[in-house]
Amino acid sequence: MIGLIQRVSWAKVEVEEQLIGHINQGILVLIGMEKNDQHEQADKLLYRLLNYRIFADCDDKMNLSVTDISGGLLLVPQFTLAANTKKGLRPSFSSAKPPSEAESLFLYLLNQAKTQYNTVESGQFGADMKVSLLNDGPVTFSLTV
Repeated sequence: MIGLIQRVSWAKVEVEEQLIGHINQGILVLIGMEKNDQHEQADKLLYRLLNYRIFADCDDKMNLSVTDISGGLLLVPQFTLAANTKKGLRPSFSSAKPPSEAESLFLYLLNQAKTQYNTVESGQFGADMKVSLLNDGPVTFSLTV
């Protein structure tokens, strides 16, 4: 499971010109799911997302997590993260989890996040989403579990 984290001042997701998710300061996470990913990987990724220290403390060091700053968490499914891009000029999605299984796993991750944290928003699985954000830093990390 892949989580592409972006530290943001704000982020939002729209589907068909309707706002479906919005956070202020926090992290936008694009989620890619690979064939072998299960609940265990989702749980590990969520733990890392909530505790990954990418926000500045009083000494301007990255020592605070999204939980520490009471920031927002915006989870957006993005199957293209699971693409194999090592050769050729077209990505291969053979390593991606099949859509029906990926949707179920994304919903599991989202439900777990909402159970463990109070400021959680999300994109919509399988939708043509428009994601807007103001990357703070910029600070971007790729987490793989």
